[in-house]
Amino acid sequence: MARILYLGATQQGGTALCRGQALRRLGHAVTIADPFRPMDRQLGHRWLNALHYHTGYRALQWAMQDWVAHLCATVTDQDAPEIVWVDSGELIGFECLELLRSTGATTVLYNHDDPTGPRDGQRFGTLRDAVSAYDICVVVRDENIEELQALGAPQILRVDRSYDEVMHAPFDDPAAIPPSLRSEVAFIGTWMRNEQRDRFIVDLAARGVPVSVWGGRWELSPLWPALRPYYRGGALSGREYVAAIQGSKLCIGLLSSGNRDRHTTRTMEIPYAGGLLCAQRTTEHLAMFNEGREAVFWDDVDECALWCRALLNDAPRRESIRLAGMRRIRANRVGNQDICARVVDAALRVRGQATAPSQSPSAQSGDLEAVSG
Repeated sequence: MARILYLGATQQGGTALCRGQALRRLGHAVTIADPFRPMDRQLGHRWLNALHYHTGYRALQWAMQDWVAHLCATVTDQDAPEIVWVDSGELIGFECLELLRSTGATTVLYNHDDPTGPRDGQRFGTLRDAVSAYDICVVVRDENIEELQALGAPQILRVDRSYDEVMHAPFDDPAAIPPSLRSEVAFIGTWMRNEQRDRFIVDLAARGVPVSVWGGRWELSPLWPALRPYYRGGALSGREYVAAIQGSKLCIGLLSSGNRDRHTTRTMEIPYAGGLLCAQRTTEHLAMFNEGREAVFWDDVDECALWCRALLNDAPRRESIRLAGMRRIRANRVGNQDICARVVDAALRVRGQATAPSQSPSAQSGDLEAVSG
């Protein structure tokens, strides 16, 4: 098992913490350090946080270097990490990576957003500047492979997003789900400007679909007066999130076009948690599920409404698809433990090639080819 220094947000219920805990469940010796914590005063301030977000966190780099230097100074020969895993990575610049590499560790960037895409502007500017200092970068979309290579990334591993085996496990007794988290058709997610999620929900309701919405920022939508009757509450996390999935008859899966998504974490979490996935039709969704038997897909709001009305009126078929989807997502092996194991194996291969004394350059290239892409 590997010694891993894991740099990621420790917010309860967050996906970063879930991955760190999954690494521990795999038996690795994991030290978790949250790079956002020492920046709380800045990032907890509304206007300063917005400023740092839109300038790629570059103004925080002196403070981040001090934090990383202190972290590295606590490392001894006995507990020196073999792998430094940086989750998300927007706060960690090139100089920070150089300090982390001085421990002798193999450095891994795991990012399941779109760090080279257009949606988030300069949020990942510092990350992009630091890409060449990572030994391996882990991404969840094909477009990021070529784009990160152009920025100097030496090795890239493409994985799918993942559910968490513990956090997203369905309730053993569905009767424990409170009525406040039960629904006919649910959408759980944040309102996003320019993504048309609000228009989709309003149009779905206009077609007679009894939709319920949970998530943040919906009151900012210009369609809020029309949305308000369908709004059930703010962002859900932890077991409440699972309860709302399992407590619905169908769960809508919307993609982020600005994030170039063809699947999302909801794609994995909904069927794992016991929900029936009703999502946009994409090549990746069609590869993951047997359409109409393990999940249902649509190209527009009219097709989505047809599926919702049909399945709300056909409980046996709905239950058959739901159960088949639960089985399929487990068979796909896309839990956090599955994905984390792949990342660690790839990092250890890269580490072994870096330390092997007698390999020729051509042999190294051949060994690493399986890691890229």
